[in-house]
This record gives sequence, structure tokens and C-alpha cells, in this order.
Amino acid sequence: MAEKDITEKNLEALNDVFADIVNVLLFKGEQVINEKDLEADTTKSMFKADGKIHEQERDVSKFWKNGEIRISILGIENQTAQDSDMPLRVISYDGASYKQQLLDNKNQKKRYPVATLVLYFGTEEKWAKAKHLYDCFEVPEKLKPFVNDYKINVFNIAFLSPKTIAMFKSDFKIIAEYFRAKRLNQKYKGSKEKLKHANETLKMFSALTGDDSFEKVYNEGNFNKGGITMCDVVERIRNDGRTEGRTEEQERIIMNLIESNAGTIEQIAAWVKLPVKEVQKIARKVPVNV
Repeated sequence: MAEKDITEKNLEALNDVFADIVNVLLFKGEQVINEKDLEADTTKSMFKADGKIHEQERDVSKFWKNGEIRISILGIENQTAQDSDMPLRVISYDGASYKQQLLDNKNQKKRYPVATLVLYFGTEEKWAKAKHLYDCFEVPEKLKPFVNDYKINVFNIAFLSPKTIAMFKSDFKIIAEYFRAKRLNQKYKGSKEKLKHANETLKMFSALTGDDSFEKVYNEGNFNKGGITMCDVVERIRNDGRTEGRTEEQERIIMNLIESNAGTIEQIAAWVKLPVKEVQKIARKVPVNV
């Protein structure tokens, strides 16, 4: 899980991608945040429980600044599965950010608000778990006036409309397109737009889907110097799959020929148009008692 989180962060931690996600999801595509106004925030915070200091960590967070003045802290949390405790997690992250502002009071720094976006990549249904603090436990009616509720901002990426997805200007648009297609059981052909951050984007694909084919294709290289598109990547994955399928079928045929004593290794190699050494390797897999 930790490794998955790290690969997700690689793309979203890039200022152009982070600003794009916030501008589209919070501000409906209006370019409110400029990537130049973002500054990396430490994603780690400390809290004390049972007399011990514990560490908690956000997925990604940034300071939104206007010159040297901090306007807000913006955080992103990624979820591939629904979590009933998400309001509790988010309030702990946000609370830690406010606590840090109190600790920084000695420097007379201006206070600023904190906003967190929860990106949910599930394709079966929209987020149906807790979205409010009240959803996490039962609050007696007489106590409700004294217990503050807390709402989290959940965005169902696979359920975004084509109009909303078209607003993205960064590589995150490719991510959103893929998960929408997956939800609709559509064949994903891939966009012909050049990937600006190919390595980070394909790593995020592999992390979110559990399929390392995306990252593997990139690592193997040999793409055109003009840049990589998801159309290129998808086509390469499909070709590799077809090649692997042919290889497995070819091996099965060779093993059947050997088991039935249809011919010598040299004859079989000639029939299937493979080097003798390759056929010999396959022959070693045939059970000795055959």
C-alpha cells in the first residue's frame, strides 16, 4: 500500500497537475490557481496518543500562496476503495495543519484555511460510505447541538461527465478518461494527446489499476522521439499481449508434439520455425515419464 501511495503522489505532486485537479474539481475549470503559486508542504504531521508521539501522513498537500502570503493549504487523498473512517482521517489531517499554525504563532504568521479533496477511483458505484463526521457514529439528539459535524469533499473520478473531463489540461485528464471508460465497460483506445509526464502518469496507472503493463511498456522504451501518447501505450500493451498469447500457444503445440513422439527436436524446430535451442528449452518442461 505504501508503494502504491508513493507512485500516486509522483504525478499529483507536480504543480501543473495539482493545480489542474483543484481548478477543475473545485472551481469548475476556472483557472483560479496558478501552478507558480503552489509550494510543497510537508505531508507529515505528529500527534500524541497514549503518551507517545505518532506520525501521520497526507497523500499530497500544497501551500497556495499569493507572493509570500499563504492563502490556504490544499490536500489530496487518493482512494481506490471506500473507507467508512474517511471523515475521521481527513479531520485529523486538517486538524494537524491548524495545530501547526498555532505552533507557528510565535512568528506572527497569518492564519489560513485548509481544504482536502478525496479522489475516489472506484468504478462499480459512487462513494457510498461516510461523507460526514455524523456518519461515523451515532450522536444522541440532545448532544447534536454541541457536536460539530464535518463534511469531506469526495470526487468520483470514474463518474465525471465528459464535459468535466474535457476541462482538465494536464495528464490527469488521461487518468479520468480511462476510469470513465472502465466504468462504462468501454474499450479504452487511449488519447492521441502527448503525455507531458509519461513516466509519472504510467506509474500512477499501474498503481491505481494493479496492472504493471503500463509501467512495463514505458520502461521498455523504444517510443518515437516526438513523445508518448496513451494510444501508443495501449497499442503496445495489446501487441505484447498478442505476442505472449502466440508464444504460449506455440509452446503448447511443441510440448504436444514431443509428448506424442511426432518427430525429433530438429524436425519439430523446423516445423514451428524456431531455433533448435528454443525447442530444447521447451522440451525440458515435458515430464520425464512421458
